[in-house]
Amino acid sequence: MTNHTATQKQASLKKQVAAFSGADTKHSVIQLFNTFVPFFGLWFLAYFSLNVSYLLTLAFTVIAAGFLTRIFIIFHDCCHQSFFKQKRLNRLFGFISGVLTLFPYLQWQRSHSIHHATSSNLDKRGTGDIWMMTVKEYNEASAWTKVRYRLYRNPFIMFILGPIYVFLIQNRFNVKGARRKERWNTYFTNAAIVILAAAACLLVGWENFLLVQGPIFLISGSIGVWLFYVQHTFEDSYFEADEHWNYVQAAVEGSSFYKLPKLLQWLTGNIGYHHVHHLSPKVPNYKLEAAHEGHEPLKNVPTITLKTSLESMKFRLWDEDEKQFVTFREARKTPPPRQAPEKPLKKNA
Repeated sequence: MTNHTATQKQASLKKQVAAFSGADTKHSVIQLFNTFVPFFGLWFLAYFSLNVSYLLTLAFTVIAAGFLTRIFIIFHDCCHQSFFKQKRLNRLFGFISGVLTLFPYLQWQRSHSIHHATSSNLDKRGTGDIWMMTVKEYNEASAWTKVRYRLYRNPFIMFILGPIYVFLIQNRFNVKGARRKERWNTYFTNAAIVILAAAACLLVGWENFLLVQGPIFLISGSIGVWLFYVQHTFEDSYFEADEHWNYVQAAVEGSSFYKLPKLLQWLTGNIGYHHVHHLSPKVPNYKLEAAHEGHEPLKNVPTITLKTSLESMKFRLWDEDEKQFVTFREARKTPPPRQAPEKPLKKNA
């Protein structure tokens, strides 16, 4: 297949998937009801169960965390202007769901759009993505940078402490370099979070609030970071330097098809069809599966399951020569680049 033919096929695939773009207002409204209502219902069931058993409370919070993850998918779609046809409705429900999930709408919208435009591009990393170093970068890094990177990539820090830092600190104060509207949106989001938390504490007591909201926050945060991580960190992933980078390849090969059980697929808003989402971000979450099933090339993309996705936890560095993820141990075995032998000095005549 020539490069021209491949390019034509990629453009055709992108156009075909884009046909699924556009919100279905009825479906979006139904999703609001079947997501927000169960979440708040489960929240209060967890609260009332405190007088029965905290184990029962935890059971309710685990399910509620799943629905909070689903609320984040609505937030995510609103950021892409794909959940509603009207921009103002996307901004309104993006703000509301952002308050519940602790994300500032406008600022995250911009950083996430950059992520989409640069995903899998080795020369344009650093905004809206997970910190990833190549083997060469790691080998040439200072001792302190290596320590920071190892800590960052530690599963406990990435999936437990990481969400706490990102949601409670970074999202609240990361306004340096932000545009004026983004800063004010972040301030309003922070104020709304404080007001909502204060009202909940007055209603149920601060101890009960923490006993219920704490597990929901920790579980949903870990789920969110895990999903984002595994969507771009898997065995057959794709990364290229800017001169060789291709948008369609980055979407289809650099974003995973995370095949989940139907219940988990529903709770995570079909985000497992991440290759479809990256190919056409305007496709709302409830159309992703149909777009995937309707196009044969999308069925042949790298597929991971719950079991195989756990293997991605060992991946630490990107090997540019082998074009694959490697562990720290494997990186140490990588031979240094071969240097041309020095030419012998000519003797003076």
